[in-house]
Parts: sequence; C-alpha cells; structure tokens
Amino acid sequence: DNYVALLGTKGGPAIRPGSTMPTSALYVLNGQKIVVDCGLGVTKGLVDQGIPLQDLSLIIISHLHSDHYLELGQLLHTAWTAGLKTTVEVYGPPGLDIYWEGFCASMKADIDLRIEDEGRPDLRDLMIIHTIDAGLVLSRDGITISAIRNEHPPLIDTFALSFKTDDVHVVFSGDTAPIKALEDFARDADLLIHEAMLESALPALMERVGNGSEKLMTHLLRSHTFAHDAAITATNAGVKRLALSHLLPSDDSNYSLKDWHDACAGHFDGELIVGQDGIRIQL
Repeated sequence: DNYVALLGTKGGPAIRPGSTMPTSALYVLNGQKIVVDCGLGVTKGLVDQGIPLQDLSLIIISHLHSDHYLELGQLLHTAWTAGLKTTVEVYGPPGLDIYWEGFCASMKADIDLRIEDEGRPDLRDLMIIHTIDAGLVLSRDGITISAIRNEHPPLIDTFALSFKTDDVHVVFSGDTAPIKALEDFARDADLLIHEAMLESALPALMERVGNGSEKLMTHLLRSHTFAHDAAITATNAGVKRLALSHLLPSDDSNYSLKDWHDACAGHFDGELIVGQDGIRIQL
C-alpha cells in the first residue's frame, strides 16, 4: 500500500484561527515510512495517520526554514517518550546538526532525568544526522531517493526530492521558484507534489502578516511558484498527477478549492489534487 499523506499543507510558519498547519508529509513506499519536513504539527499529523511514533526511522528535511523543521526535535523527543529505542536517520541541509545539538541542550534537564528516573536509552545516541547534497541521498530496500538544488533564495542548500521504487515515482518540489531542472527531475513521474501560490490572493496575505515589509512580497515573488506555473511545470515534465501543497494562502476564506483549480485550468489536464491537511494520496 503505497501512499503519500500530506500532514501539513500551509505555506509559511504562522498559524491563525482556522488555518491549516505548516509543511510536513509522510511517504509510505515499499513498506517504509519516510517523514519529509517537520513543520509545526507533524507529530499529531503522524499520530492521526495511525503511525506509531516509536517506529520512526527515516526523516528528510528539505531546507532550513522554520516551517520545514521547527518540530523535528519535538517529534523525536515525543517518539522517544512513546517508546522509541532504535536509530532514526535524519537527512537534511548543512546546519541541521547544530539545530539538533541545540534542541538537546535545551531539553538536557528532561532527557537526563528520564534516562535516570525512567530507565530510557539516551535520546542523543539514537539520532544520526546526515548532510545531503544534490545527487543520490540514499538507496535501500527498493527505494532510491535523490535530490536537486531548487531555487529558493536567499537559501543555497534547499532541495527538491525524488522517490523511486520499481513501481512508483514521486517528486516533491520543496520550496522553489519555477525551474527547468525540476521538469527533467520529475520526468514522467506518477505524482508531483509542488508548492503553489494564488497570485490574486497575495495582496490580502501581505495585509494579514502584520510585521513584515515589502521585503516579504519580494521574497515570495522570487522564491516561490504561482499555481499556474506549477501546472505548467507538471505538464512540461509529463507527470500523471499534480498535488499542490505549501499553499499560499491556505487560510483565507475568500478563496476556495475552486480558485486553485481555476488557476491551473488550461495549464495541466492531468489529475489535480489541492492539498488539505491529512489527505492521503494513494499511489
């Protein structure tokens, strides 16, 4: 049973009443469970999918923006309190090891206490942090995971990811502006999961943020992708299905699923899935 569960589908780190949760997903391929990105809400998102946290073994972080790794430490610590006693391998950009060391330092009192008072193994010994680069990330048990650098300035170490088995090919865009390289990377994929913004909704989004400046709009326009451009990328890549996620906005009641479909109409004629938290996409 191969599927991708989109746990959090909101673009950006903030949550507000009624909003969806930031980016995280679960890829279940060849019997392996792979968590991709750990934005706020990932732990409950996994539990809601029926995943025992103590079974975690593989996590990938696409880039070091908080809406993609803020809850990595909390997820691992909670898994540990839920019975985790086996190694978890975490793959991500340079600097992720600094985050993990800092998280463990911030929780030292609790971790030390639970080792002494509850007889648990040392959480700090269970994590293996791997630094990823463009190219092969890992290949094991019938799954090959590879990465390319995408375009998400000012970050450099920011990646799109490809997951291939004998039966399925799924590609995750990461956070990126439209790039030709992604078309080749996702060539003929069964599913492309791509970030998306609604062009008409951005001015209202700027109003709502409250503590940014025109720099935020500049960032969005140079570092992210409009829904219609994601649809064009999907068509040029020849993918069978396109799922939009990291939605900007995801929490504006003036916009609905229809707006996303309308934005892609005429640009992609395969199956279009507009991401919603908790949705399972069967492969």
